[in-house]
Order: sequence, then C-alpha cells, then structure tokens
Amino acid sequence: MIFAGMLNRIMISELAFPAILVGGGLAFEQLVAPSRVLFGNISDNWPIKGRKRTPYIYLGSAGFCLLAILSIPIIFITDRALSQGSFIAVTSSAIGLCTLFALYGLAISMATTPYLALVIDLTNEEERPKAVGIIWCMLTIGIVVGAVAISIATKGLDGVSDPALLEPTLQKFMVRVSGIVFLISIFSCLGLEPNGKKISSSNSKKSQEIGLKDAWSLIISSKQIFIFFSFLIFYTLGLFLQDPILESYGAEVFNLPISQTTLLNAYWGVGTLIGLLIAGLWITPKVGKFLTAKIGCWMITSSLILLVLCGLTKNSNLLFGILLIFGLAAGIATNSALSLMLDLTLPEVAGTFVGVWGLAQALSRAMGKLLGGGLLDLGRFLGGQESPLIAFSFVFILEIIITIVAILILDNVSVNKFKLDTSAKMEKILMAELDN
Repeated sequence: MIFAGMLNRIMISELAFPAILVGGGLAFEQLVAPSRVLFGNISDNWPIKGRKRTPYIYLGSAGFCLLAILSIPIIFITDRALSQGSFIAVTSSAIGLCTLFALYGLAISMATTPYLALVIDLTNEEERPKAVGIIWCMLTIGIVVGAVAISIATKGLDGVSDPALLEPTLQKFMVRVSGIVFLISIFSCLGLEPNGKKISSSNSKKSQEIGLKDAWSLIISSKQIFIFFSFLIFYTLGLFLQDPILESYGAEVFNLPISQTTLLNAYWGVGTLIGLLIAGLWITPKVGKFLTAKIGCWMITSSLILLVLCGLTKNSNLLFGILLIFGLAAGIATNSALSLMLDLTLPEVAGTFVGVWGLAQALSRAMGKLLGGGLLDLGRFLGGQESPLIAFSFVFILEIIITIVAILILDNVSVNKFKLDTSAKMEKILMAELDN
C-alpha cells in the first residue's frame, strides 16, 4: 500500500503519466482477487514437504518482492514510450505495466490466502476474533512504520524529476527494501507450522462441504446478501476512491516533496489504528454495529469535505490533521463493517461467504484505483490544467456522494432476515444431499 502510494505520486506528478493509466494499472492488482479461492484450495490439497501453508507464503512473498523490483524499469520504459509518442510503444508498455500489477496481485494472493488459513488452523473459535484484531492493528502499525521509513529514505529525491536521476535511485531503494521485506516474511513464519501435522482445533466443527452450484444457490437465496454486497461495494469505493491520487494532491496543491507526501499514509494509518481500537472497545459495544458503521461513514464524508476546504488554504499542517481524522473515521467504519461481515455469514459455509465479501471489497478497490485516476483526468479537463484543486475536489465530491449512498443502503440491511433466508435454504440443500 505504501509503495503503491509512492509510485502513484512519482508516475502522476514527477513523470506526468495520465492518471487513468496509473489507476488502471493498479486496478489489475485487485481484479485478480478471485485467485485467492484457487490458492486457498491449492494450499489445502498440495502440501510441500509436509507443510500446507508456509511454503506458499514464502513463494508468494518472493514473487511480490521480485515484481516490486521489476516495477521500476517497467515504469521508466513506459515513461520513455510516452515521451516518444509511438502508438505501438505506448500500447506495449501500458500492457506490460498492467500485466506486472496483475502478477503482483497474484503473488499477494498466494502469500496472504495461506497466511489467513494458517491463522484459522492455529486458533479455535474463541481465539480467532482476538487474533484478527491483533493482525489488523499490527498491519496498521506496519503501514505507519513503513511510511515513516520510506519518508526518511526518499528525502534525497525531493525536487528531483529527471528520469535519468530518479530511475537508478529508486531501483537501489526498491532492491534493498524488497530484500528486507522478504527476510521478514521468512523469519516471521519460522516454526509456526508443524511438519506433517493436521492443525485443527479440537473444539471446532467440520464445515459441511457443498458444491459450487449449491453454494451459488445459497448466495442468491437472500436479498440481504445482495444488499450487503452493494453496501460493501459503495463503502469501500467511498473510502478508497482518493487512494491513487492522495499523494499527488499533496504534491500539486500543497507543493509537498516526496518525503512529505509519503507521510500522509502514516497519519491516515495512525488515525485508522485509533479508530479500530475506539470502535472495538467503546463505540460498538455501546451503540451497536449498525450505528457505529453510520457514524464512521458520516465522519468519512465530513473528512472529505474538510480535504476540499483545506486545499483552499494550502496549509499542509491542516492537511495532515485532516488525514488523521480521515483515518479515525476509516477505523471506526471498518471495525463495524468487519463485525457485520461475521454476522452475515453461516458457520457451515464461512469460507464461501467470506470469499464473497472479500470479492466485493477487492472489486471496489479495483474500481477505486481505476476511477480515481480517470476522474482526476476528467476533473482536469473540466476545470483546466491551471487549477489542480478543482480537479481533485471533483473526485472528493463524488466520493462524498458514493459514501452517502452506502449509508442509505445500510439502512436496508437486516441480520435477522439474512439468517432466516439462508438457514432455510441451507437445510434444503443438506436434505437434498442426504437424499442423493
């Protein structure tokens, strides 16, 4: 996420890539998200040297680290192609860029899916909520630490826009960071998975297996599934539409150097961590999941309004403060959305439903990356190149509208209706299986 933000800013602001090309390329990382089902199945059935999870975590980590290193030359090849203006060169390099991000997404899926399966393997039903909470908090802390580290490491790039100087510096930086990330991945998983042993909780029940056709029949059996799927699409899109352009907003409107714009993610991350903790320990237990989700969404819309107003002042300190509030809102809304995801899931087919909710989030993040860049280009066309604030505000205002739509959809979600519809359908499916 942090690397993507830095590369977004460099491609859009320093190298002047069309924003839709940047957003479209990054969208391919999320469009391959359905592969998570495949990698989960492979890790279940094809152990390597007696271990089902960690070998695939290592392979996926090696893959995305290698592709992160390869991203630098591909980006600058694309830059040279855009400078030449040759249709064939531009098309070929754009396809190469999109292919690289798609392969990066596959590597991420290969690493993260077995990792989450390993978490399930090593915990029982009582331990899993705590484990998931710790993982989310540590993920957020990692984003903050990574953003600060990258900010310090990229200070030498401040004010540099010459591709001849940028490319070798970024290449060395990416090689070193990728090596460190891969070593952390190896050492963090050492000894976690026993060799040749079935890791399962003695307290957990074996899920009833049903075929793909029956699973799909179950998914479409309740209108509530479609409603909540729609909520996740709009909520995630409203949260991440500005993701591919945020650092460019800091660069073009506030004239911040690269080392400063990378810190925007750090402030957002700190706010998210605080929001997750506050919502989990205080807000959700007091007012419930639905009201907490609405509070978080309304805070997101307020933060986006403040982002637009902040651009008028061009006060960078105010920008960082608003990003902290935006992260706080994101943390509160995310905590309640995750809790609702667990409620809107049948234990017998938990993997199927979690996969559906994960697919909704992945698709909306892909749309956010694609539309964020495209809408910025449209805003520039409508408002003119002389006023970048108008172009960025155009994206933020649309994001506000999308988040309000998500709130309206949430009003129609009912956990009780979901359980009645899906439980009845599940009983019919199981009875049909027994008859056969």
